[in-house]
Amino acid sequence: MKINQLTTLFKYFKFLHTHHNYLTQEFVKSEEFKGLIHKHKITTVFQPIMSLTENETLGFEILNRPEPTLSFPTTEKFYDYVGQSETVFMVEAFLRDLSLERYSEQVIHTQNHKDQLVFLNIQPQVLADSAYRSGKTLELLSKYNLSPSQIVLELTEKEAVIDYNRFEKIIDNYRQQGFRVAVDDAGTGYNSLKTLVYLKPEFIKIDKSLIRNIHSNPAQQHLVELLLEFAAQSKTNVIAEGIETLSELSFLQHLGVSYGQGYALGKPHSLLCNGQLPASPINLLNRAIL
Repeated sequence: MKINQLTTLFKYFKFLHTHHNYLTQEFVKSEEFKGLIHKHKITTVFQPIMSLTENETLGFEILNRPEPTLSFPTTEKFYDYVGQSETVFMVEAFLRDLSLERYSEQVIHTQNHKDQLVFLNIQPQVLADSAYRSGKTLELLSKYNLSPSQIVLELTEKEAVIDYNRFEKIIDNYRQQGFRVAVDDAGTGYNSLKTLVYLKPEFIKIDKSLIRNIHSNPAQQHLVELLLEFAAQSKTNVIAEGIETLSELSFLQHLGVSYGQGYALGKPHSLLCNGQLPASPINLLNRAIL
């Protein structure tokens, strides 16, 4: 018996020695991550989503950005870690509450934006988690004087949906309460396309990789046209993400994209500020196509 215990102990110490660097890095990363889950460590900004046919702001996407650290130098690194961690449920709940609280504060401060849409990022596995209480979101909305009809659940797929049939029923439950759904990063992979087919979202957000220099890239143009065709058939609104230039904007208007988001329309800001269409971008259309 003692020999078996000694053998097990030896293997354990050998494992620690072999994986020392990895375990140390994971420990440091975990500690840095825990230190970021505090309000004063998170900056919340609001980016306007604009109508590309009228100079009106449809709503705002709420973006929460943690302070950069050695393990998480970028916001994307932070959310990649969240999506793969066992704390995803806790972190999403914390960020959802923080988002609604700070948005509500801005509405009260400005006395405007009461009826605009709020795009709230959420990972699908959180909605599908058996521990998730659907009524919790309704409680938060009531607390901050917001209506479910204002909320668009923007699905960000850091982890793929496994059971689409079950997830479709979950989304239908939210729709019955008045929520709407957006699929983020459409066109970037199999999972996002499959989500479009199963969930039939109210909004499709076309990934910025398909928007960048679209006016001079026929392959990107074709993909976006296919997404627009699908959206028209399914009666879904399309939002082009990452619009940064007049040429991109003009070409998207020419294609008939209804809504857009990006620096050319309005940068993320800590205050709620309506976006603004650049002056007469449609006049640049011919030059953009060429």
